[in-house]
Amino acid sequence: MTLKERITGSKILREMATLMSGSVVAQFIAFAAYLVLLRIFSPEDFALFNIFFSYIEVLVIASTWKYEMAIVSADDEMESAAVARFALRLNMLVSFILLAVVAVLCFSHALPGNFAQLGTIALLIPPMVFLAGSSRVYTELFNRVRHYRTIAANVTLNALATAVIKAVLGLLGFHRSGMPLGVVASQTVSNLYFRLRLRALHLPPTTRRQRLDAALKYRRMPFFVATKDFVNAFSYNLPFLWLALYVDSAEMGLFALALMVTSRPALMVNGVGERVLYARTAEAVRSKESIWRPIVRYLLVVGVVALPVCGMMAVWGEPILSFLFGSKWDGCGLYVRLLLPWMFLSLGSTPLTFLSIVFSVQNVEFRFFVVLCLLRLAAVAVGVASGRFLLSLTLYATAGALVSVSLLLWYLALMRRYERQLVKG
Repeated sequence: MTLKERITGSKILREMATLMSGSVVAQFIAFAAYLVLLRIFSPEDFALFNIFFSYIEVLVIASTWKYEMAIVSADDEMESAAVARFALRLNMLVSFILLAVVAVLCFSHALPGNFAQLGTIALLIPPMVFLAGSSRVYTELFNRVRHYRTIAANVTLNALATAVIKAVLGLLGFHRSGMPLGVVASQTVSNLYFRLRLRALHLPPTTRRQRLDAALKYRRMPFFVATKDFVNAFSYNLPFLWLALYVDSAEMGLFALALMVTSRPALMVNGVGERVLYARTAEAVRSKESIWRPIVRYLLVVGVVALPVCGMMAVWGEPILSFLFGSKWDGCGLYVRLLLPWMFLSLGSTPLTFLSIVFSVQNVEFRFFVVLCLLRLAAVAVGVASGRFLLSLTLYATAGALVSVSLLLWYLALMRRYERQLVKG
């Protein structure tokens, strides 16, 4: 390994450590909060919150059309500011339309599917979509200039506000609406912090023409990246969007907790890894430099750390979770074991999704997620038709694991092809 590669690798690890510090503190706060929250709220309340949040995760993609992902790879600061402002305006427009639609459906008592279970809580979905979409744009603006301390501080602030507000609302007796109200309030605090820190970036002013030109240049974002993420978010949340209509709420609450326990650490690591690797890799590709060693080094370090943790949870997950969260959550460990292989494999594939943007092959990557969606639809359909909830979730998790492996192999092949092109000059 050359001196330059060692320096680059160490910088990546330092930047990851900065981002990870905020995420680790946030996860510690969230974990400590759940020790309290899961004794205040019931499995049924927890299931309802996950139904609420599943709609957020799907709809927030449509609010910005993933234009925020072009901020990091933009050619200069002017273009970066233009695409960011276009994404923010688009987010506001989509959120306003969504609010009008949900309000009409809610007050006419015509909410479909799981929306009907939410009732008036559904009115919180549009503002939460707006806040989450704005936060994603702000995060990528700070990611471009590597203000990782700002991102880390925001993550910590969000976690602290979420924990405090949810607990207070739960103790005040807001059981059904406490957690949805808590995330909306905490996301508002998070966005205000980002807005205050945004002045430090000194974004250049942009014209309407520049914003439209930037949107046209990065039109692959809505056509491929947003469509891919929408399909992936929809298929990921299928248990809450569809299967929950046919399953006991308490059982769905156990699965929701298992998904939280396994996915939150994975999402934290994947989010940090993707942000740092994306910024570094985009810069390296623009400079015609190698990207193989830093990325492979990252994958190896994460794999070595995660493997024993996953093994421990597979063996002792049930007694650990029962002790921590109380006896009413007994049975959660079974779902944890089902989800662990998929979550472990996602640590290798999910952080590398930016490679499809860097190499402009989003259309190929999209096919993987279409296959994943079809497999998950089939898994949930089996559960709905047969009434075998456990079988359905086993097939659902297996689909995620298989596609994660396939994606990882494809990303490695993309990197190898780029490295060979570098050697050829």
